[in-house]
Amino acid sequence: MYLKELRYYFTTPVAYIVIGLYLLTISLFLWVIPGDWNIPQSGYSQADGLFVVAPWLLLFLCPALTMRLFAEERQLGTWSLLLTKPLSLGRIVAGKYFAAWTVVLFAQIPTIIHYFLVYYIAQPIGNIDSGAFFGAFVGLLLLSALFCALGIFAATLSKSQIISFVIGICLCFVLFYGFDLLVPFVEKTSLLGIVKWMSINEHYMVLSSGVIDLRDVVYFISSAILWVLLSILSLKNIKE
Repeated sequence: MYLKELRYYFTTPVAYIVIGLYLLTISLFLWVIPGDWNIPQSGYSQADGLFVVAPWLLLFLCPALTMRLFAEERQLGTWSLLLTKPLSLGRIVAGKYFAAWTVVLFAQIPTIIHYFLVYYIAQPIGNIDSGAFFGAFVGLLLLSALFCALGIFAATLSKSQIISFVIGICLCFVLFYGFDLLVPFVEKTSLLGIVKWMSINEHYMVLSSGVIDLRDVVYFISSAILWVLLSILSLKNIKE
């Protein structure tokens, strides 16, 4: 299943378009578009803007890659046929999930070029915090794993790819940023700790600072597993 889905992504324009747009947009924000994330304008040898811009792009990219994974099977009427194969539902979901995440990883890896560009234009050469960059990069990979899991879950909820895409974006946005909006309302209550723990952004901010805290790593991995398991439960209710 994993190879089948991966083959689909790379034998159609889907992966190339998504990866190309992702890399182009990040490059424009870091090097061309004026603003806080523009590296030449900042005057500092750092690529922190990458870890600010990328999550918002992944919020759209991951649901875009996952929206067709189950909706298409149900639209074409091949879902029942797929279930007759000697594959468990868990293996089907896991194969589709890891195929989508692999495409996202292919989109992430080329962004390391921004580290080397900053490395060589810095004065003196190499004057960049490498540990902080690669620590933050690990956070970006874990964030994409969780967003893909949320996208997979959204894809199980509707036959429509567009609806699955919208649900996926909403889920990613609410869990990434929504809890932060609640902080001012619970700041002086016992709920503050719970709200902060549930916020994806809270955990990502720690990792994006270059600090790899095992608690944050466990949060991302366990959350991704949880949403994949919820996707399996959701699919069990499909009668087609």
